[in-house]
Amino acid sequence: MVLTLTEVAALLRVPKSTVYKLAQHGRVPAFKVGKHWRFLQRDIEGWLAGNSGKSVEGEREGPP
Repeated sequence: MVLTLTEVAALLRVPKSTVYKLAQHGRVPAFKVGKHWRFLQRDIEGWLAGNSGKSVEGEREGPP
């Protein structure tokens, strides 16, 4: 299933601007259709599983 930026923001419970920045910098799997970002649900789910326990910057949260 293909998700919109708004749907991914709701799924991640973050502002749309955060998802937009992540997509622009290649930090989240995404592609553009014209001017609009799109996300494959399976890629987002895999990305979430692979980044569990990490911050957006890629560092682990909490004590080492």
